[in-house]
Amino acid sequence: MTPGRPLTLAGALLCALSLAGCGGGTVDEAPVTKQQTPEPAKAVQQPARPMALDLATLKKEATDEALTPSPAEMQSALRKNGIAASLASLVKKRNIKTNVSNKDQVAVRTGVLVADVVLTLKNAEKADLVRNFKQIAQGLDALGAGNDVQVTIDELVSKIQNEAVTRDDLVMNVDELSGAAIPEIEYEAGPKCVPLIQAGSWLEGANLVATAIRNSGKYEAADALLKQPDVVEYFLEFVRTDGEDRVPDEVIARLEQTLTTLLDVTRKPTLTEDDVKTIQVATDSVLAML
Repeated sequence: MTPGRPLTLAGALLCALSLAGCGGGTVDEAPVTKQQTPEPAKAVQQPARPMALDLATLKKEATDEALTPSPAEMQSALRKNGIAASLASLVKKRNIKTNVSNKDQVAVRTGVLVADVVLTLKNAEKADLVRNFKQIAQGLDALGAGNDVQVTIDELVSKIQNEAVTRDDLVMNVDELSGAAIPEIEYEAGPKCVPLIQAGSWLEGANLVATAIRNSGKYEAADALLKQPDVVEYFLEFVRTDGEDRVPDEVIARLEQTLTTLLDVTRKPTLTEDDVKTIQVATDSVLAML
């Protein structure tokens, strides 16, 4: 599988930087967003952005919408399946660096940070929030993002450091960031860049959802929340290193191994308690390396 035209940062990343998702709203309610009909891709038909976590609704058509659901949609899906846990409370404190040499790694690490920042925006300690925003900005810069996003994030960091913004206002500021005119990531990082950022966010989300299911004991919700073989396969195509004329990166190699495991698991007719544990342990193994 090869990607169609590259996704924009606004559509693929900063959509996730709003606690309301692309369509506005709050973490308590994730509205369904009307999708525009994109131009058909020349080489591939990609899955469309799913509503909540019901990935049975994936459409086999090209799209410039984000592939993965927003944190608001994830939280709403948990609640609808009888799981009251807050995803924010499950986010682990990590000091993820984005100044590594391998750009595939930079993309995955940046994606994990995006998910963590969005989920913990209201309650994170100031130092943690500032550090994560700076690492995201550093990652996007390394991947060829335009100067606009750097300026915007710098302004947000300054407000946080000077306590010149409340957390509620910060949520609105970040929501406004999703509408900024962000240029597409340059091809310097290669066409896999945006899908790998998405993969990082999805990886963190899958880990947190699996953790929430295990903590609640509601394994009957696993099919609705974690059975996503189409998405796993989509990401796996961008991660595979077979035949590439370079030494495989250790983290990316582990991510490939993890996605291969998850593809086998999520293709099962029904997910069991052991399958949920496998998903959690497998995603933990990658996240622990970042």
